[in-house]
Amino acid sequence: MQKEDTSWFASWFDSPYYHILYKDRDDSEAADFMERLTQKLRLHPSSKILDLACGKGRHSRYLASLGYDVTGIDLSSQSIMYAKKFEKENLSFEVHDMCLPYKKNTFTGVFNLFTSFGYFEDQQDNLKTIKAIKANLAPNGVAVIDFLNLPYVASNLVQNEIKIVEDISFKIKREISNRYIQKHICFTTNNNDYQYTEKVRALTLEDFKSYFRDAGLTLKQTFGDYHLNPFDAATSERLILIFGV
Repeated sequence: MQKEDTSWFASWFDSPYYHILYKDRDDSEAADFMERLTQKLRLHPSSKILDLACGKGRHSRYLASLGYDVTGIDLSSQSIMYAKKFEKENLSFEVHDMCLPYKKNTFTGVFNLFTSFGYFEDQQDNLKTIKAIKANLAPNGVAVIDFLNLPYVASNLVQNEIKIVEDISFKIKREISNRYIQKHICFTTNNNDYQYTEKVRALTLEDFKSYFRDAGLTLKQTFGDYHLNPFDAATSERLILIFGV
């Protein structure tokens, strides 16, 4: 049984306003990335893939369309409830805490995509998640973390923005503070005021290397964008890490 979670991401990701704010995420970009990534990893068509922190399942659905056996897991019951509408023979979804192993020694690939890491207040949970990824991997399996590139974010931070979606005016303030990249979101709807804060740990490539060493994993490749160009610490928008035992 899942324990009750009062972390910021547990309440915000289950909020209907989270899904409104991010309703226009680019599915075509996600599909192109999955095509390139699976080709780069040379995954066999029968591979089992675990989409870790899958959200509403947009990456999972496309991976399944390529023929892979895909399981998506996420802590958000609302996201999983939505994703389950798309379940089929090679695609399933379940509520699960990614800090804990899901099915040991099972998956050819474990994917953690679109900055779905570093949410935790207790930094040991980051290492627990890396160790859980290792436990989920089948022998010779490979894992992927798609994270932001901190130096690029710091030099290109848009501090204030207003985004209007479905007649809701979301006021967004961004900052890097206390080793977190923070996004403060305020809005009013139906005569009620709401405030949420998204927090992602300001992790660097060196931080991930330290996690991998502690977990007994090896960093195999790094890429800097969804086209899988080489990673450059100063200019790359993303930090995409390929690792395994």
